[in-house]
Amino acid sequence: MPRVNRAIALLAAGQPVYYDRPAGRGYDGGRQSAHTWADYLSYEMEHSPYEIGELREFMRGLADAGPTPDGHRTPAVIVTLPLDGADEVVLRTNSWMIKQVLACGVHGLLLCHADTPGAVKAFVEYARYPFNSLGVGAGLDEGRRNSGGQANAAAIWGVPVADYLRLADPWPLNPHGELLLGVKIENKRALSNVEASLTVPGIAFAEWGPGDMAMSLGFPTNADPPYPAPMLDARARIFAACRANDIAILELVSPENVIARLDEGVRVCATTSPVLAASGGQRAAEIGRRHTGRSAAR
Repeated sequence: MPRVNRAIALLAAGQPVYYDRPAGRGYDGGRQSAHTWADYLSYEMEHSPYEIGELREFMRGLADAGPTPDGHRTPAVIVTLPLDGADEVVLRTNSWMIKQVLACGVHGLLLCHADTPGAVKAFVEYARYPFNSLGVGAGLDEGRRNSGGQANAAAIWGVPVADYLRLADPWPLNPHGELLLGVKIENKRALSNVEASLTVPGIAFAEWGPGDMAMSLGFPTNADPPYPAPMLDARARIFAACRANDIAILELVSPENVIARLDEGVRVCATTSPVLAASGGQRAAEIGRRHTGRSAAR
């Protein structure tokens, strides 16, 4: 069967991916977002209200208005979680958020402030069912996602429940998995542990979160370039840890810098930022797609 998650299909083929924000929230927002130009939609819940019913309706709207122009039932949706990966205890205490978001039928999760390897390990385990054994005993313990939400998620993906249970596992740890898990290394605590944190199996992509990293390093107004030397050093260290562990690098791109960022190794391209005009992200994607041999549109 073709991939459920278009972003994974592209990354597996060696192509960078480009994301955008949804056009709106709730059911109508899902319908409006179903034909996005982007490879996936980044659904922000870190600083927006944690409205799980609204997310569930958004996913239903996507499915009802599909398929996408490339034939997928819905665009992939990656949710930025409102919990921080401060340590393993914080992650486990707030793991209920992971199960609720996954039950809505989303295709991936992003953990903010991934400060410690223990938090990253727990993040992966709570996104996995206990019968999926790849990586268990080699950096991971048994998965902790439980039964109860799979029927709704399977309906959104358009697959039988048995198939959903098999496919809802992190890629590339599971080559057949359809979930993308990412982390933000965005403060000096996370930076000090980045080499260990990114060895945890199950993480597909990581970013350095320049806004929060700037604050953590004492530069509250340096979220955008040009960056001071300590921020450039942090970026270089995070990029090196990603490369060492075959983890895709996420960073903001613009029409002016997208080719340079791709040549530097960025593979998950953020195109949503106050510094970009409304159409700047789409233009950046068109330029980047041509650069890597894709059509400008898709």
